[in-house]
Amino acid sequence: MPSLHVRDPDPGLYNDDIRPTGPDERHWSVLNMASLWIGMVVCVPTYTLASSLIKEGMSWWQAVMTIMLGNVIVLIPMVLNGHAGTKYGVPFPVLARASFGIKGAHIPSLLRALVACGWFGIQTWFGGFAIYQLVNALWTDLLVGADLPVLGINAGELACFVLFWVLQLAIIYRGVESIRLLETLAAPFLIAIGLVLLLWAYLAAGDFSAMLANQGAFGPGGAKEGQFLSVFVPSLTAMVGFWATLSLNIPDFTRYARSQRDQIMGQALGLPTTMTLFAFISVAVTSATTVIFADPSTGALAEPIWDPTVLAGKIGGGFTVVLSLLALAVATLSTNIAANVVSPANAMINAAPEKVGFRLGGYITAGLGFAIFPWKLIETTGGYIFTWLVGYSALLGPIGGILIADYFLLRRTELDLDGLYRREGPYAYGRGFNLAAIVAFTLGVLPNIPGFLHQAGAIGDGVIPTWLDDVYTYAWFVGFLISGGLYLTLMRMWYPESGPAKPRPTTEEPSS
Repeated sequence: MPSLHVRDPDPGLYNDDIRPTGPDERHWSVLNMASLWIGMVVCVPTYTLASSLIKEGMSWWQAVMTIMLGNVIVLIPMVLNGHAGTKYGVPFPVLARASFGIKGAHIPSLLRALVACGWFGIQTWFGGFAIYQLVNALWTDLLVGADLPVLGINAGELACFVLFWVLQLAIIYRGVESIRLLETLAAPFLIAIGLVLLLWAYLAAGDFSAMLANQGAFGPGGAKEGQFLSVFVPSLTAMVGFWATLSLNIPDFTRYARSQRDQIMGQALGLPTTMTLFAFISVAVTSATTVIFADPSTGALAEPIWDPTVLAGKIGGGFTVVLSLLALAVATLSTNIAANVVSPANAMINAAPEKVGFRLGGYITAGLGFAIFPWKLIETTGGYIFTWLVGYSALLGPIGGILIADYFLLRRTELDLDGLYRREGPYAYGRGFNLAAIVAFTLGVLPNIPGFLHQAGAIGDGVIPTWLDDVYTYAWFVGFLISGGLYLTLMRMWYPESGPAKPRPTTEEPSS
């Protein structure tokens, strides 16, 4: 491991939040890394993924396998980008300086931050809705009322959303360290809650096999037979896109890992396994609700309940409801702070290290998360999967391709650590911007824009060629490959001297 002291850093590029982590801060083991992922995976949006795919027509096993495959794929860039965090102890915005330039790094880091703000809003909505269900379960329909104009939710739902939002502001004020212990303790508790939920559904509904067999319409003889690929491809892209955010800023966490083995094994054990388990729990329990809540007089099956916050309000007695909804709230809280506040806070610190700290960055994140009206974003599975998840993967795929091409193929994992914190150095490029990265990023995003605008409803049917819609279904993959390949080509043409940094002398006295 190279010396992680920075010699003569520029004050405008360096502060205590984004400096390289020292040996005494490297205490995250395999278990810690796995627990981090369990804490982030066990949340309402993860639970709803498989059910959303089933609503689009997949069978239960097709939905679970799609989720598993997507997470195995995204694990690759997750581990690769995590390598630099562990080796050099730097967060994502600082790592991006090597490829995008000292100033150009603001482009990927702030784009990642904006996506995190969207996810912050979505998670906050789920957490607030859990409180809403809890209040209505304890005091029957106390908060039920007509929807407010423009907002599209009632006053009770808005009040609970704001309450959960304010609760997170309080935690941001105390700092991210205040939830680290909670998240570590929450991981086994949340897995246990999921397994208990599965057991409850099995005992209440009986054998799952018949119910699961009826889920979806892509099976033999199904109404949508032959259309599986038309849903599978964009759904797989969406599953990759679900964690494409963390695959970029994973150095924010792996910089605390004790070794490469700890970050690799921890992520491999924590991410795809937990996502697959939770996907199965989701489809099994959702299928069971059609029988558990069937009409007792006619025997007609009930509509499947795919939202766990709604389900928690219907099961068991008062104590069970309270426990279930509190578990959802805790899961949402720990996930949101770790996954959706740390990254944008670091991005904003990187933009102005002398003015911005964790608190201010977190407050800005929370404000933007509120302003997007997240309940509107996820009100349909089409908007959730094909517009939101696939849409932002079109932005993040190209960034991932550039980062990996730069760090592994161009630099061969050898960076100039001092240069990452200096305006005049190997990563200054042209006035702080690496034109090769910007051009490669732009050309990687462009092919996906027409399909995104069509999916979002900004342009009507028949306006763009069908093949552009097809390209959009592969958004993350298209952007990743185009931008990564172009970046490598342009760097070798425009900056032929770029390559692995030479090891710096170890006899010099470091400065901080």
